[in-house]
Amino acid sequence: MELDIARIQHLTRTVDERSGGPELADQLLERSGLSRAAIAPPTTVYSAQTEAMFIRYACDAMRDITFAAYAGSKVSSASSITAYISKYSRDLRQVFENTTRFSRIIDPTITFSLRHVGNFVSFEADWEDASFARYHRRTEFLMFGTLARMRNLTQSDFHPIAIRFQHEVGEKRNLFQKLAGFSVEFGAENLEIVLSPSSLDLPVPTYDPMLREHLIGYGERVLAERASPKQKLRAQVEGLITRSMPGNFPQADDIAANLGMSPRTFARRLKDEGSSYREIADDLRCDLAQTFITNGMQLSEIAFSLGYADQPAFSTAFKRWTGRAPSAFRSRLDP
Repeated sequence: MELDIARIQHLTRTVDERSGGPELADQLLERSGLSRAAIAPPTTVYSAQTEAMFIRYACDAMRDITFAAYAGSKVSSASSITAYISKYSRDLRQVFENTTRFSRIIDPTITFSLRHVGNFVSFEADWEDASFARYHRRTEFLMFGTLARMRNLTQSDFHPIAIRFQHEVGEKRNLFQKLAGFSVEFGAENLEIVLSPSSLDLPVPTYDPMLREHLIGYGERVLAERASPKQKLRAQVEGLITRSMPGNFPQADDIAANLGMSPRTFARRLKDEGSSYREIADDLRCDLAQTFITNGMQLSEIAFSLGYADQPAFSTAFKRWTGRAPSAFRSRLDP
C-alpha cells in the first residue's frame, strides 16, 4: 500500500528538528530500510508498513510517546490530488466530504465518514486494512495530521470538541491533552474527531468552484483506475483478531469460520503464504504487548487484552518472544 513520499519527508524533518541534527533520523531511516537518497526525488511513494515502523522507531528512540501526534500537528501542506480538491473547496463540510470520497487515494489503509450525532458531528475513521490498527503511534499521527490539514485549509486555529482513539495510553493521556489543548480521549468506541455542527461552515479562503469541479472529475478517474488492493490472508486474520479484542483472542477454527473456510483450507492458504495461525497470533501478541507496555498499561490489563488466563501466563509468553520479562522491557523505556 503506497503513500505520498512527502509524509516520510515531513517525519524525517521533524525528527531532525527535535533531535538537533540528522544523525538519529538517518539511523531510523536505515532501520526502516530507507535512506535520505531513497526518499528524495524522483521517488514519489513509499509503503504504509514502512511509515508505521519509522514512526514507532522514532517514538521509541526519542522516548516520547507523543512524538507522532506532534509530527501530525505540524503537517502544513500536501501535494496530492485530494489536497488540491480540498484547497479549492467552499468550506470545511466540503473538505470532509472530499476526504470521505477520495480517502483511498490519500491512504489505502483507512477510510473516513462524516456522521451527524445529535448536537455533534463526527468525522470517523475506520480501518480499510485492520492489520494497521496495531500501530497506535501511526494512528495518532494520522488523526493529528488530519486536524492540522483542516486548520491549514481554513486558515484558522479551530479546536474540535475532542479527538477519540480506541487504544489506551493509561496515565500518559495527559501528555496528549497538553499537546492538543483540548480533549483527547482514549479507550473510545470509535476513532474520530468530534466537532460542533457550526465548524462545518468554516470557509476555505482559497475556494474556486471551477477548479474544484475539474479536479473532482480527475479524482474520480484516478479512483476508477485504482482497483482496491486485495488483502493477503494474513492481513485479514490480523484484522479479525484485532477487532475481537480486548479479552477475546479467537482460535484458528473461529477465524476460518469467519472467513468462510474449513480449518484445513485455512491452514493450507496460510501455508501458501509462508505462515501459520500460531505464527501470526504470536507475532501479533508480541507486537501488541510491547505497544501496550509503551502505552503505560498495567501488566494485568495487557494479559486480559491479549486473552491470557492470568499475568504469569502472559509474562512467560513475553519472555519467550523477547528474551526478557515485561518488567525489564518497561524499565528500558523509562527515562
